[in-house]
Amino acid sequence: MRNTLLFLLLAGQLAVAQTQGEGPSAFRKALDDDESKFTNVGSLRITISNFGTLGHGFNKWPFQPNCEYPAGSGIEHIFSGGLWIGAFAGGTGPHVSSAAVDVSSVRDVAAGFEYTNAEGTRTEERSTLADSRFFSPDAVSHQDFVADFTDSNRVVPGTTVTIPEHNTPLKVNVHMETYAWNFSFAENFVILNYAIRNDNTVPLDSAYIGLWIDMVVRNTNLSPPRGSAFFNRGGNGFVDSMRMCYEFDVNGDPGFTDSYIGLAVLGSEPIQYFGPKPAGGDSLGARVVFNSWQFRNTTDPIYFSPENDRERYEKMASGLPVTEYPNLSSASNRSVLLSTGPFRRIEPGETINVVFAVVTAKKYGNDPTADDTPLAKSNLYRGLRFAQQAYDGEDKNRNGTLDPGEDLDGDGRLTRYILPAPPTPPRVRVIPGNQKVTVLWDDRSESSVDPISGQRDFEGYRVYRTNAGADLDPNRVLSTSFVLIGEYDRADNGLFYNTGFGAVRLDEPLQLPGEETAYRYRLDIPNQLNGWQYVYTITAFDSGDPVNNVESLESSRLQNARRVIPGTTPDMAAAAEPFVYPNPYYANAMWDGGGERERKLYFANLPARAEIRIYTMAGDLVKTLRHEGDDYNGDDLDWFARYADGTQRFTGGEHAWDLITDNDQATATGLYLFTVENLDSGNIQRGKFVIIK
Repeated sequence: MRNTLLFLLLAGQLAVAQTQGEGPSAFRKALDDDESKFTNVGSLRITISNFGTLGHGFNKWPFQPNCEYPAGSGIEHIFSGGLWIGAFAGGTGPHVSSAAVDVSSVRDVAAGFEYTNAEGTRTEERSTLADSRFFSPDAVSHQDFVADFTDSNRVVPGTTVTIPEHNTPLKVNVHMETYAWNFSFAENFVILNYAIRNDNTVPLDSAYIGLWIDMVVRNTNLSPPRGSAFFNRGGNGFVDSMRMCYEFDVNGDPGFTDSYIGLAVLGSEPIQYFGPKPAGGDSLGARVVFNSWQFRNTTDPIYFSPENDRERYEKMASGLPVTEYPNLSSASNRSVLLSTGPFRRIEPGETINVVFAVVTAKKYGNDPTADDTPLAKSNLYRGLRFAQQAYDGEDKNRNGTLDPGEDLDGDGRLTRYILPAPPTPPRVRVIPGNQKVTVLWDDRSESSVDPISGQRDFEGYRVYRTNAGADLDPNRVLSTSFVLIGEYDRADNGLFYNTGFGAVRLDEPLQLPGEETAYRYRLDIPNQLNGWQYVYTITAFDSGDPVNNVESLESSRLQNARRVIPGTTPDMAAAAEPFVYPNPYYANAMWDGGGERERKLYFANLPARAEIRIYTMAGDLVKTLRHEGDDYNGDDLDWFARYADGTQRFTGGEHAWDLITDNDQATATGLYLFTVENLDSGNIQRGKFVIIK
C-alpha cells in the first residue's frame, strides 16, 4: 500500500538499494495512506487523500486525474495542494501544520507534508444515490469521501521515519468530508468540509485555517506535465465579494484550456469577522485572507515563497495588497492560499468547522484566452453560487442560526447541504440491434419530491445521443457531446412543448428476464450505423420553482449514460453467411484511433458462441478469436480501452479485431481467409477479406 509521505522520504534510499541489487520490497511497510480516491460522479475529477492533500503532483498521471475538468478532457487545474492550520499554542509559536507545500516535486521532499492518519484507516466513500454500491443513509451528497488525519505524529505511523521540520505539532485532529453531486448545475464543484478539533492540552490562539493550492491550468493532451514551461502560463485573481481566488491559462494552450478553477471559503462555525459581528452580519461578511506567491521565489519582497512556520503564518494572516491584484493576470507560476480567521481561542477538546469549495467552469464567450473579464467568469460565478447555496442549506440569511421559517426538514436543527434537486433520473436500459437501438426506461422520476419546495414537480423526459464518431475527437468530452433527439413532457400545464407521453408510453409495463425493473416507456431509434459506438442517456426535468427563483432543473446526463455498438444479432447467423466489414479494410479508417493498435474491423453474422480463425492465403494461422456473445464487449482491444469505459454493450453477433496477430505483430496488406465455427452446432462457415495499408 502506497504511503506518499514515506515514499518521499525513502525515494533516495530506494534508488540506492535498487542500484545495489536490492529490490523495493526491502522498504515495504504496512501503511495506510490513501490517495487513490477521486471524485467521478460529475464533471470535476479531483484526487482527495486521507492525509490532507489535493491532487497528487502528477505522480499518477495519466492514469488518475489531479483536478481534471471536464471529465475526460485532459485539462488539469492543480499540481498539488492541501490544508494549512496556523496558530499559537500555549504561548509559543506561531506554528503551521501543512498537508503540502511549495516544492518542485512531491517525489523529492517530505518537509511540509505533516499530516498522517491512523493505522488501519482508509478513505470511506458514501453516496445518497440508492443505486450506488456506496449508498449510505449517512451520506450528504452523491459522492462523499470521509477521512480522519492528524498533525500530532512526528514519526510516520508504523515506521521509525521522522517527519522533517515538524518539531512542534499543534496536535489537532481533522475530520474531513468532501461532497460532490451529479446534478447538471452542481457537477463542476466539490465542497471540502473540515472539522478541526484541538487535541492539545493548551488552547490554540489566533488560529487560521487555509487551503494552499499550486494551481496549473493546462491541456495535458497537448502539453504533458514536465518542465517549468508547463507551469508558468497561469493568470490569477481574487473576487473579494465572493471570497474566491482563481486561475486560468493565459497563453499555454490557447483555445484548448478555456476554463477556470476557483477556490472559495463557503463559511465557518463560528463565523470569523474582521471585528465584532455587525448587526445583521452574515457569513459573507466573514474575514477571508488571500495570498499568492511565485514558485520557490526567495527574493521578491511580496511574492516570496514562505520557508518556515513564521513566514507561512504571516501569509495566512496578512493578505496580498489589493494594489497587487492587477499584476496577477500576467502569466507566471504561482500558488494561492485562501484562509479564514483568526479563531481567537480554541479550547482543548473544542471543534471548529471550516468549509471550502473548489469550483471549475468553462469561460463564457469567445474572447481571447488571456482576457479575464467578469463576463468570462460568469459560469464560474454561477457554479460558486450553487456551491454557496448548497452549504447554506436552511440558513437562508447566512447568520449561522436556525431562524423561524427556515426549518425545512422539521428536525429543529440547522441543516446544511440542501440543494434544489431535479427529479430522480429514471432506470434505463439501452439495447443495441441491427442498425437500430431500443431505449427503455421506468417512471420512478414522476414521484420525485423537491427538497426545497416540497412539491412533486416532475415535468418530463429528455433523450440524448452522441453522434457516431464523437468519441474520436480528443477535444470533446462526453458531457458536452450529447445531442437532444427526443423530449416528452406533461401536456396539461402550458410549460415547455406539451407533447405528452403517448408516443413512448407502453400500454403495459415491460419486465425483461432476470430484471426487477418494470419499464413504462420505449423508444426505437432506426438508421443507426453498425460498428459505431453511440452513447445514449435519458434525463428527467422539473417545472422549476418560481417561489424560490429556481429555474427548471434537469438530472445529470452522465448518470444514465449507456454505451452501445449496433450490429448484427446471433439470430441472424442461421439465415446469412458471416462476413467482415469494412471490406476492404483501409488503414487509418475514419473510425480508427491514432495508432497501430487502435485499428478495428468486425466479424458479423456470428452465432452466440463461436471460434474465429484467420489465415493468410498460404494457410498460415494469423489469429484465433473466441466469441462469447453474451459477455463480449470489446475490452480486449486498445480502441475500446481508450475510447470507451468498459460498460459498452454489443449485440452478441459481432466481434472486433485490432489486426494484431497471435504473435503480437501487425498484419500486412493482403487477402485473408477466415472460418467461423459454431461452438454449439459444430457448423463451420468460411469467408475472406482484404487489408490495404
